[in-house]
This record gives sequence, structure tokens and C-alpha cells, in this order.
Amino acid sequence: MAIARPRGQWQEWDMMSERETAQAINDRAAEWVARMDREGHDPAVRAELKAWLAGDDRRRGAYFRAKVAWNMLDRASVLRAGQPPAYEVAAAGGGWFSRRRVILGGGAAAAAAAALVVGLPRMDFFAAPDEQIQTAIGEIRRAPLSDGSFAVVNTQTALDVTMKPKVRQIALKGGEAWFQVAKDRDRPFVVEIGDVRVRAVGTAFSVRRAANGVDVQVTEGVVEVWRVGDETNIRRVEAGTRAFIAPDKAAVSVVAASEEIDRALAWRTGQLVFDGDTVAEAVAEFNRYNVRKITLSDAALGQKKMIGRFRTNEPDAFAHAVEMLTDSRAVITADRIILSSD
Repeated sequence: MAIARPRGQWQEWDMMSERETAQAINDRAAEWVARMDREGHDPAVRAELKAWLAGDDRRRGAYFRAKVAWNMLDRASVLRAGQPPAYEVAAAGGGWFSRRRVILGGGAAAAAAAALVVGLPRMDFFAAPDEQIQTAIGEIRRAPLSDGSFAVVNTQTALDVTMKPKVRQIALKGGEAWFQVAKDRDRPFVVEIGDVRVRAVGTAFSVRRAANGVDVQVTEGVVEVWRVGDETNIRRVEAGTRAFIAPDKAAVSVVAASEEIDRALAWRTGQLVFDGDTVAEAVAEFNRYNVRKITLSDAALGQKKMIGRFRTNEPDAFAHAVEMLTDSRAVITADRIILSSD
């Protein structure tokens, strides 16, 4: 539980930051993590946190460590009936772990608390998801969720769905999905993609996890996007807008792209739409949906532009269209398609 200080005392603490010890910084970081868990939706609170972090270089590291420990305990589950919550499990030497004590103790204390919860020798303590959704190559699945939301899950996608009293968590392990989120202001809908988070209340958006980053496209309402550990830089992404988060960049790039979104999400009806995409880009998309792969024999052909609408499961039709549009040749066999310049 966070320790509440009167506002004046918080300000006095900031003025004394130059004399803060490492323990004092860790204490304050733990309090901030708890406060953000309760009030992180408030822009004023986020601004206050940002100011505190800027006051001392050591604070960011302390806040990140506290956040990791908090998340570990938040996801810990009781695997045996009748056990107390993770942060109330008795230590072997007596006394009780509080969530705040575990946070202040760092990773070792958090791991110890987790081991007590599970009662197993290995550290497999995260809560099992309520539902796991996985699609094969070429499969597009429409999946209703238990909270009334709806997901359209694209090819080669894996989702873990966990519904909690205060939050709806979707872990996107790989692939792509579009969500129509049921409105519930008291229980945000959060998609986790590695260290990226996308939060909504009642809206519609897609998330794609690829090697070059995370792509978020909003078709209705507003979502918030941020990286774990950088909650002071939350970006709002509105309908008709997309956000991209590259793995090697901290910033979230947001651009208006209404027409691009319509084309990009045509997969929901089993179609792929290209309008000025290169042949190489189009081939990469088709290969996501088909076991029989398309290969390009030369780089020059791959850079030519492509226009058209195709069924995801009709690579032959795509290959013939490339032949006509680019004056190239397609060799189609039972196990592969080769595109080459004449």
C-alpha cells in the first residue's frame, strides 16, 4: 500500500532531493508506482510523475525497478485453493510480505514472494490466461470474448486472454488482431505486445506485431499507446490514425492514415489490397497466408509497383496479375511460385 503524504510534504521532499539517499529514492519510487496504478489515467498525476523523474537521474532506474516488481506481483496467481494473495504469503522466518515491501526489496524479494505463492521449485508463477487463441497459416478467426468484446484474429497469431475484475488483458504473442471493445470504463482493455501497451475502454483497433515493430491502427474511438517504464509519454491515437513503435526507438510515431487503414485491414474479410505497394511487399503479405510460398528471382522485379485486390488464399491469381502488370513471368508448381523478369 502506498504511504500517503500531505501535498506540502511531497513538495518539501522534492526540494530535499539533493540529499536523498538511495533508500529514500526507492521508497518514493514504490509510492509512485502504487499511485500510478490508482491514478495513472489522470494527466495531472502523470505530469507530476514526469517532474519527479526529471529531478534526479537515479529516480528513473528506481521507478523502473519498482514497476517491474509491481507487475510481477500483479500477475502472480494463487494456484492452490485457500491460499492468501501473493503479497500476504508468510515468509519462512515469520512476518508477512506486503506488495510495497517486495517492491522495495527488488527482484530477489519479488522472486521469493513468487516462489512462496506457487510452492514449486521453478519460477513459473504467472497467472494462466482464461483463454488462448491461436491461428494457423491462412486461418482468420472471429472470436467473441467473455466480456462482450469481439476479436478478428489474423493468420499465424497467438493471443492470451485474461479477464480480471479491474482490467482486461490481452497478450499478443505474435501476429495480428482487430478488437471491437465492449465499453466498460471501470475495466480498461489492455493489449500487451512485448514492452508496448495499448489501452482502450470502448473502441475498435488493430495491433500487429512484426519484426520491425508494433503497428496500431484505430478504426473507432481513441486508444492510448506507451512503452512499459515510460508511462509519462503516453500517446493518444484517434480513429483514422495509426501508431508505429520501432524496437530501437523510444518514441511512438503517430500519423493520420484513414485510407491506408481501410486497405490494411481488408484481411478481416479475407482480402489483400495493394495500391502502390512494391511487388516484394505484396509477396511478403501473401506468404503470411499460404504454405506454398512465392519467391522473387531478382530484386528489380521486387521494386516494381503493384495495384489490385486479391483473396488471401489465391496466390496463383496474384502471380498472374504480376505477370500482366510488370511484364514478368510466373512459374507455378504444386509447392511454390517463382516470379522472374523476362
